[in-house]
Amino acid sequence: MFKLADLQGNILRGYTNKPHVRYLILEVVERSAARRWLADSVSGRNGVPQITSGDWGEKKPDTCFNIGLTYEGLCALGTPSASLKMFPNEFIEGMTARAVKLGDVGRSAPENWPAPFNEPKRIHLIATIYAENVDQLNEVQKRALPDEKAFKLLGTREGYNFPGDFVHFGYRDNITQPRFEEVPDSQRHPDRQPKAPLGTVLLGHPTNLEGLTWRVPQPAELGHNGTFNAFRVLKQDVAGFEKYLDRAASDLLKDSRADELLPPGDEEKIGKGPSRHAALREIVAANLCGRWRDGTPLALSADAPDPNADLTDFDYVGVGDARCPHGAHIRRCNPRGGQIVQRIANNSRRLVRRGVPYGPPYTYDPAKPRDQDEPERGLLGNFIGASLGAQFEAMSYDWLNLGLQDPRTTGSNDPISGANDPGTSWFDLPLKSGGTIRLRGLPEFVSTRGGAYTFLPSLKAIDYLGSQMM
Repeated sequence: MFKLADLQGNILRGYTNKPHVRYLILEVVERSAARRWLADSVSGRNGVPQITSGDWGEKKPDTCFNIGLTYEGLCALGTPSASLKMFPNEFIEGMTARAVKLGDVGRSAPENWPAPFNEPKRIHLIATIYAENVDQLNEVQKRALPDEKAFKLLGTREGYNFPGDFVHFGYRDNITQPRFEEVPDSQRHPDRQPKAPLGTVLLGHPTNLEGLTWRVPQPAELGHNGTFNAFRVLKQDVAGFEKYLDRAASDLLKDSRADELLPPGDEEKIGKGPSRHAALREIVAANLCGRWRDGTPLALSADAPDPNADLTDFDYVGVGDARCPHGAHIRRCNPRGGQIVQRIANNSRRLVRRGVPYGPPYTYDPAKPRDQDEPERGLLGNFIGASLGAQFEAMSYDWLNLGLQDPRTTGSNDPISGANDPGTSWFDLPLKSGGTIRLRGLPEFVSTRGGAYTFLPSLKAIDYLGSQMM
């Protein structure tokens, strides 16, 4: 039976009113102490922060606290071998072993990840604190780790949501999430995508693939209502991205076909009085993403941002199909109802995405040298679903880094998050006439700096792991 109170709150609801996030990356020191800590976390006994469930009641908590366990963490807690064998191979192997499928090659390869992600076998539990300010983060961390009897702190990662839900590349983010059957969503934007079955994200429930459910690790109190998370530390080369937009716009100024993208005299539609070069930069940025930087989808308004456009209620059919590039980032991640080669996969790879920027905001200045050293900035991302292999990995491999869903994109990588090489990368800008302008030389804008596959257990499972497991 489905009850929000049995789920961890960061799965279906998220914490949009908690702008500060801190990840505690932990190693089990002593099994019995770690298990007592887990048992205490369900009810908040003995000073341990209480796990935040999906049912907050009438009052939202001041801070939120959730956990995820790696396969090594389950082993360190003494989970029975019969149960461990029932977890999927990709979770057992871990993120570093799956690097090639994820595009984690070159500078993104695990051998280049900094501590603590350079020792993945030691990462057992990732605790996440959500709060309104840093003082609250510190207070919850102190209560969670008063000593090192149960866990050793290997490292932390910290992020902060920018006002307006904008991220480092300047786009508005966190716009759309799957809507789930049996889950109230009265506050969501209208969305013509079908509601996802609970089995898209929770083990033990029907999926949208007829007759297929994902295996639930036994006993049921361990696996039922649990899910998996791909936690990713993604460095973003924002200065490099803006530099590429400069170059692409300069190339378009020399191409007569660019008048189809931006008829002369229409520059002000893109923004308040920009130059033609500045307007072309924003057109390229919009096409790479599939949205204008204010969130307006190209499928609804391809010629200019529209402050009145609905940000979620659209599809890639008809006019929208022609005007949003087939290779655009949001279309590759989620083709919605558009025609793709793997048509049965249209709605089977939906993921719950939770992301928060890290590092200082970047301010674009045309006069600023792009070659100077910049502080590291990026995204702390969580990609949550019932199957790491069929959802997160398949999306990363088939769609983002190979383009197998459409012959017009096959052989190219995602223009924003793909493992691109300037010598071979390309992206097609669609024209109203039906032709395209091919952009080349896209560098890698996003590189991986760490991560882990974790299991997000239900509250019943956390109690089982902490006090009932034999």
